[in-house]
Amino acid sequence: MLRPIRTLAAAAAALALVSACNSASKSTSPGKPGAAGDSRGVSADSIKVGGIVSMTSASGYSKKDTDLGAKARYLRANAEGGINGRKIDYIGAEDDGQDPAKNLAAARKLVQQDKVFAVSPMSSVTFSGADFLEQEKVPTFGWGTLPSFCGPKYIYGFNGCLVPTPGGTLNQTWPEGIGKVLGGAQGKTVAIIANDSDAGKFGVRTFQQGFTSAGFKVSYAKASVPATAVPSDWSAYVKELLAGSDGKAPDAIVSVMQTPNNIGLFTALKRSGYKGLLSDPTDYDPGLLAKDATKQALDGVYVLLQFEPFESTDPKMVQFKADIKAANGGQDVPLNMHMMTGYMSADLFVSVAKKAGKDLTVESFQAAAQGFSDNATLVGDRSEPKGQKDSFGCGALVQLKNGAYEVSVPFKCYEPIPFK
Repeated sequence: MLRPIRTLAAAAAALALVSACNSASKSTSPGKPGAAGDSRGVSADSIKVGGIVSMTSASGYSKKDTDLGAKARYLRANAEGGINGRKIDYIGAEDDGQDPAKNLAAARKLVQQDKVFAVSPMSSVTFSGADFLEQEKVPTFGWGTLPSFCGPKYIYGFNGCLVPTPGGTLNQTWPEGIGKVLGGAQGKTVAIIANDSDAGKFGVRTFQQGFTSAGFKVSYAKASVPATAVPSDWSAYVKELLAGSDGKAPDAIVSVMQTPNNIGLFTALKRSGYKGLLSDPTDYDPGLLAKDATKQALDGVYVLLQFEPFESTDPKMVQFKADIKAANGGQDVPLNMHMMTGYMSADLFVSVAKKAGKDLTVESFQAAAQGFSDNATLVGDRSEPKGQKDSFGCGALVQLKNGAYEVSVPFKCYEPIPFK
């Protein structure tokens, strides 16, 4: 049950269960099989879920709509009867401010104070709470762009693991898509730039290998931009990017950074006279088009998506749009990728929980996840535990052109490559 719409009757019923569930909620070993109430966050008629989202950040970048996306999916699940007779009690997302200390504090609060069964969504560039959630056996779902989504038993990326350890695989959507736009990768050069953070360093490492495997020559690959503040002067970065390894400007420059950095970098590159391809994985947001300066900075940029574009006419996309509208009080709202992150994180949780059956515990949930698979979702075919080691391998490219997004490379699943 979403908190804003819970009825008084449901609240009274929950109070009546407090004494029965109290001892179980204090257990440090959740997930034991048994009657309802043996598992933290699970009662006879509800499943408590919370989220961790960077609602705010020092740079002004916000992922707050991730929360709306999750609410939209949980609302529909509840409208359809819940999960095996239990309604989802989504208590909303904690704001970690993209701060590692706050991320861990949010994880502790959700588990120790709020007693959630699961954390879904988790969307931030930092995930210092991962070890705690894994230790406490809390099923956790989010965008698998951080190493913590690759390997742990209880943590799941809604589109799989995107930064694997050696032995895993790499998603080739970005290299293959840019190769299609450029008419092939052979003889083409690409420069990769990222923030100086764990996520940025992993991004450079993985994409450098991916672009090389696709046939590109990588002329520059550094996680050199400060992660805590947007540079006021981009000239040094532009000089390095355009010099590359042979003194020639690359055919493509890809930024593994967030919107404020991309706006500054792309504006500086255009002013320098750079005419090559620009691309990033974050700036698919119609709300960015409201400001002329932002629209100009991002015009022509190709954005990597790891889900069906909003421009798709697929019935599942039609459902997504209807769900977002319903969660927004029946009012239309500009769609963005953060909504999709929350929605698909929630969708994977709901799908696995349904397969766990009526006797929902952490153990039954994990057992269901071990044999879970479905296909043709908004992120392609899904399978667990494959997704805890490998990407699901699907994506698309859209380009911002004349104030609107256009699909440049349609949504497609690519064969992943081994990560070395």
